[in-house]
Amino acid sequence: MAVYTEVSTQEARALLRQLKLGELTAMQGCTKGIENTNYFVSTEQGGETFDYVLTLFERLTLAQLPFYLRLMKHLAERGIPVPEPSANARGDLVFEFKAKPAAVVTRLRGSSELSPTPAHCAAIGTTLAKMHLAARDFPLSQPNLRGLAWWNETVPVVLPHVNPTQAALLQSELAYQNHVAASSAYAALPRGPIHADLFRDNVMFDNGQGQLELTGVFDFYFAGVDSWLFDLAVCLNDWCIDLDTGTHDGERFQSFLRAYSAVRPLESAERALLPALLRAAALRFWISRLWDYYLPRPASLLQPHDPAHFERVLQQRVMHPQAANSLEMQP
Repeated sequence: MAVYTEVSTQEARALLRQLKLGELTAMQGCTKGIENTNYFVSTEQGGETFDYVLTLFERLTLAQLPFYLRLMKHLAERGIPVPEPSANARGDLVFEFKAKPAAVVTRLRGSSELSPTPAHCAAIGTTLAKMHLAARDFPLSQPNLRGLAWWNETVPVVLPHVNPTQAALLQSELAYQNHVAASSAYAALPRGPIHADLFRDNVMFDNGQGQLELTGVFDFYFAGVDSWLFDLAVCLNDWCIDLDTGTHDGERFQSFLRAYSAVRPLESAERALLPALLRAAALRFWISRLWDYYLPRPASLLQPHDPAHFERVLQQRVMHPQAANSLEMQP
């Protein structure tokens, strides 16, 4: 999250009143992430305090956004813990605010776990599988906008900013992923709406009752229809690695996959293609981080991510493909 569009307390107060969400009592701009303008806002209504996230979308359009907001509502109605969007008087979940598309959703309780244990990985593995199954009958469709087509468009844009060794890795991996995507095995992978960005900081946990509870999954604004395996690979490349080196963590990897497979067992073709999709997921985020780092947009609060992190992850996935096949994936 970041702040590109400044919102005053008076403007936020008027919006929240229009949405019948109560009187604004607190407001704070968010610095995490890089795509949209986000504010945490709190309101008081009937003697109770309610917490929300106000998002102004800086790249996505009004035409694109109903997919994301309605997917969240669809999942919530099926028992998946996600933020609930608030509708305006016309029933719209996304509306115009300060000449930008905007939405207000409930803020989840708890906090993100940036040093996950195998138990955290099992919890998110279970939830991810349930999300995939719950979204099978979602009626809207939209491609993964940061998928292969975007990689092919963006790599030439970032190549002038990297050194020859990095350029060679980007080009060779992109060629490999185009080859994989053209295969019949890839075309046959199970598909549906995916989160596509389910990193550690997009999941909330609460230990308030002495037991680990996953209280919610948020930030669906990269969601789209793609292979479920790609979504799984994105998660494994964040939840189940050492952040300093990008190296594979076998215990967390196994815990995640066992929990996921207990809900939705992986098909044999998915197990075979997992090493390639782990590479694809690393490439996707290396490209986007290079793009955001070297071609940033102005923002009053912005903390760009280090592109070198996913360069290391990709190198590890290329050098050690056997890591993805070294563990039993069925419970």
